[in-house]
Amino acid sequence: MSRFLKILSWSFGVLLLIILTTITTVDRSPIEEQEFYHETFDRLEKTPWQGSEGGFWLAGWGKANVTPDKPVDLVGYAPRGPYEFVQDSSFVKAITLSNGKTQIAWLNFELLIVHPALAKAVEEGVANSGSAPDQLIFTATHTHSGMSGYMPGAMGKLAFGGYDQEIVDHLVNKSIEALRSAISTQDTVSLSYRKVDAGKYVANRFIKDAPYDPFVRQLIFTKNSGKKASLFTYSAHATCLSSKFMGLSGDYPKYLTRALEAREYEFALFAAGTVGSHRPLSPGNTPEKVQAYAASLDSAIWLRMTQFATLKTPRIAHSRLDIGLREPHLRITDNLRIRPWLFNYLLGETNPHLDFTQIGNLLLITSSGEISGVFYEEWEKLAKEKGLNLIVTTFNGGYIGYITPDELYDEHYHEVRETNWYGPGNGHYFDQLIRKTISKSGR
Repeated sequence: MSRFLKILSWSFGVLLLIILTTITTVDRSPIEEQEFYHETFDRLEKTPWQGSEGGFWLAGWGKANVTPDKPVDLVGYAPRGPYEFVQDSSFVKAITLSNGKTQIAWLNFELLIVHPALAKAVEEGVANSGSAPDQLIFTATHTHSGMSGYMPGAMGKLAFGGYDQEIVDHLVNKSIEALRSAISTQDTVSLSYRKVDAGKYVANRFIKDAPYDPFVRQLIFTKNSGKKASLFTYSAHATCLSSKFMGLSGDYPKYLTRALEAREYEFALFAAGTVGSHRPLSPGNTPEKVQAYAASLDSAIWLRMTQFATLKTPRIAHSRLDIGLREPHLRITDNLRIRPWLFNYLLGETNPHLDFTQIGNLLLITSSGEISGVFYEEWEKLAKEKGLNLIVTTFNGGYIGYITPDELYDEHYHEVRETNWYGPGNGHYFDQLIRKTISKSGR
């Protein structure tokens, strides 16, 4: 009996040690009292914006096929293994914009996210190629049926197809190819902002009749030749295709860009908008139904314009804000989370930051978190008061999980439990950061 008790005591001790070293409690202290909160707002106020005012607009666009030579794991939903067929080829797309003095560029990937490791590799490759713009802005379509190979770390290997240096090198080289193609086609352009009501095709995916962002927003580039490109955003998640679908696909953004290019534009680039809390109202989850959903969105874009503005002053300004956060808060219960060392082992670098770009009176903000579109209406009201139009996108080369309204933090939704990575209060925090940025830009 004594030996049994010793074994039991030893086992209990080991279990207790494991729990104490891997699990801790959720920090619910007010976020406004945190040192990092005040430091970040101080940085926001003091960080300078770079840029210039020129005499004209120059823009170009290009793309490169990044479809792997052989099947790789699909990324999105749960692990599904390698894709079995190519439903849609995958591309990296680029748009460059200059006023003759300052040049910026967007790089867009038909991937789930732009992981910090991929962003760093692309930034270094572009810099070494001699094609680096003054600001390089990352975006993604957020397809849940895209390719893998760019996510390091234990969780990357377990659930997201891991990290393959050959695939990363391939994505870097194709990014440079797309950028060079865009630069080589630059010509004088006019710029316009367009906003379209597509509220029939998106909804708040957690609370019925709750607020959501219904708009497609476009930045349109028109060359003297009449050729046009569109960078556009929408907040519906690219989750139309079934989680059991085994083809490589760009989901509805792929079919929507094709429809735009067939109708009016030479080139279209879809950047995921404020996708937190937002689901697509697709009629089904087969490729045919997803194409029908995209066709409906295309019709709305064509017919339901609510705002149009020309960006006449060729002024470009840009900046970046590194964001301080709580310790990682990947929760396993309402009040328990894994310890930061374990989070860092599983998920690695998250690179939290916001990218800011002002083009004439259009302010573009790109987030590292999947920020919820429920905040958008108030941001847009403030922007309008400041004489600005506003576009917010996500997947900027950092990834910090979801940014959702704070009142949802204790609900049992995956967006506020498994994929809300940095604890309570971030809804208010990011809302205030963006409001402050809008006010600062409108001075």
